Order: sequence, then structure tokens, then C-alpha cells
Amino acid sequence: MITASRGLRIEVPHGWSPQDADVLIVPGGNRHDLPGSGMQRLLADKAFIRRLAEVEAIMVGVCTGVMALSAAGFTRGRPATTHSGSKAALAAEGAKVVNARVVDDGDLVTCGGITSGLDGAVWLVERFLGARFANQVETVLEYERRGTVWRNS
Repeated sequence: MITASRGLRIEVPHGWSPQDADVLIVPGGNRHDLPGSGMQRLLADKAFIRRLAEVEAIMVGVCTGVMALSAAGFTRGRPATTHSGSKAALAAEGAKVVNARVVDDGDLVTCGGITSGLDGAVWLVERFLGARFANQVETVLEYERRGTVWRNS
């Protein structure tokens, strides 16, 4: 059971089992460098960061969640993006920061701030299920992606 920042309680019926995942999405949670923020507490949890580093799924970071992936070593030397307020810190930790809403580097997909997560989600639909299905998702959501996905090819 976790309690989100506005008091919403989320209960998961089984423990954290990333070994069962094909894709693991790490959402953001306020500024990574804000004292007392959920993201700062997560980054300070070395046991969690070690467990995250062992995951062999496609890793997707949204907003400051990318900083958790960085702490686990996933972004070092690789193209990535994050919220604009965290890009300098991401670069300082060894990522090759790309100014894009979504960066796809194979087994690492990173998204910029907040709404870029929608772009990333629709991109994953396109990547795995095709452009036609992704366009249908956009129609249902009444959402149009902005910009292009930066891909390392």
C-alpha cells in the first residue's frame, strides 16, 4: 500500500515483482532535489535503487522518474531526457541529454516533464502495436502528440 501526494491510497495485490514485467514505467514525483520530496526519499533508498538496477525489462522514465533510472545506472553514457528542471542534474550524472519530449534508446525510453508521459505512452503503443493503433488511441484520448520521438538508430 502506498499513499500518493494528495492522499490517494494505491494497493497492489502482490509485492513488487519487476522480473515479471516486459516494460517497467518509473513515474516522477516532484523535484528530485527538493528536500523531503517523494522523489528525494526514493533516491535515498539505496536498497530500492539496487533492486531497480537489477531489472531486465524495457525501462521507461517519465519526468523526474528518469532520475531514479539514472541513480540505478541506466542512463550513463546514453541519450535521455527528463523534466527541464532536472536536465542539468541528469547530464551531471553522465547521460547524453537530448532536448526532446520522448527519447527511445532501445531498452531505455525517457520522457520529459509531466505531459510528455502521454507522448511516451502513445509512442510505446505505436512501437509495439503499430501506428494505426496509436492513432486510434489518440482519437479515444482526444490527445495529439507533440514533436517527434528521438530515436537512436
